Amino acid sequence: MSFLEIIEKNKDLQIKTLQELVSIKSVRDKAVYTRDGQMYPFGEGVQKALEYLLGKAEEMGFSTENVDNYGGHIDFGYGEETVGIIGHLDVVPEGENWGFDPYSGACSNGYIYGRGTTDDKGPVVAALFAMKALKDAGYEPSRKIRLILGLDEETAWEGIEYYFSKVKKPTFGFTPDADFPAINGEKGMTNFSIVRKLDKTQNKGLELSKLSGGTAVNMVPEKARAVVRADDREKYTLIRSQAENFRSETGHKIHIKGVGKSLEICADGKSAHGASPEEGVNAISVLMSFLANLNFANDDINSFIEFYNRYIGFHINGEGLGIDFCDEPSGKLTLNAGVVEYDKEAIRFKLNVRYPVTFNVDQIYDKIIPVIDRYGMGLVKESHKKPIYMEKDSPMLQTLMESYQKYSGDMESQPMVIGGGTYAKSADNIIGFGALFPGDEDLMHQKDERLSLERFMLTTKIYAEAIYRLSQPDFKL
Repeated sequence: MSFLEIIEKNKDLQIKTLQELVSIKSVRDKAVYTRDGQMYPFGEGVQKALEYLLGKAEEMGFSTENVDNYGGHIDFGYGEETVGIIGHLDVVPEGENWGFDPYSGACSNGYIYGRGTTDDKGPVVAALFAMKALKDAGYEPSRKIRLILGLDEETAWEGIEYYFSKVKKPTFGFTPDADFPAINGEKGMTNFSIVRKLDKTQNKGLELSKLSGGTAVNMVPEKARAVVRADDREKYTLIRSQAENFRSETGHKIHIKGVGKSLEICADGKSAHGASPEEGVNAISVLMSFLANLNFANDDINSFIEFYNRYIGFHINGEGLGIDFCDEPSGKLTLNAGVVEYDKEAIRFKLNVRYPVTFNVDQIYDKIIPVIDRYGMGLVKESHKKPIYMEKDSPMLQTLMESYQKYSGDMESQPMVIGGGTYAKSADNIIGFGALFPGDEDLMHQKDERLSLERFMLTTKIYAEAIYRLSQPDFKL
């Protein structure tokens, strides 16, 4: 039986495996310590997802390894060189207003719904079943094939860093966490916070009691909220009137309601992946734009709001901060203000910047730091990943392109550089390869994330072909 026939034979099992994996809420959480002394560094949900997939792989006859609960892998075959497939099992928070339970794995109208179906559980399961099809067909690879399971790709990458401190990196391979036909480059990515410390309010007047928005720095925030308080209740009437005018003039969604002796101000946006902020509406920026109409008793808060609207605002390409860099291979820099936090001693907002492949991160900070210095604010660097780029005529890229073209029939689409940051940055000679097809709706990091069952099976065939080709003795980088 050919590997293609085996893929079709295992279709129901493959779908069920993804449904069961999606049902596990694997959002990173606080570390958990068990009674027998084990630590689950990313919480119980992520740990459960890892154990589930390793167990499934063992049932299929593969050898597996759990590396201290920081990551794991599934091996097929032997060899000095390793073809690595680096995916991840963690997901971003589910958000609100789903039409389906985000952890149900429900199937409807040819789709499977749930958080992680496309990012990245579906593609990981497709890669596993591609390996199973090759194995069951009797294929003996000339190189070891290793499916690596990362556990905190959506946050800090501590897991993959720890994993590779214990396990040798693959020789080459791909990450099933991007787009087809193939990704030959990824923008550099840096996360940082800008912080404004607040002096105690000396004046009487409108107070900011609470301010929050966003759930992850790499998501365009869908919700933002402020709570204000004033002794003069006539100010509340004025704020309601200002909100009505704001809605009429801007079209943005602002909601006002009384909460005890305070007034709650909520802004609605549209969620999107932080790599594509143009596809969303930033609720934090909507809220800050409205708060500029108010005059708070604390001048530090007014100064912060002024800074945000002038230099961040709706400037998704960093033009407010003078970092609107652009190059031919990768296009424009993107900027996303993903989270805002407030604790009365300080206001902090977290930024995600993805910059073109021909620039470096120092050029970003050299522009930003003088601006925030003028406002008496601080910058806290949190993470950075350099850009990567592979020439279009490389054997790796050509092999992946041919594998995609053979089963998709798409001879027109070309490799691209993306703003998304994937595990391709975690090892050398790794590039993004699927699983979003050209022209398909991208619902990663959004409500009602879903995966076409037809695409799911097609991806499995493409991955099986690519794994086969990359593990041939005559393939050379």
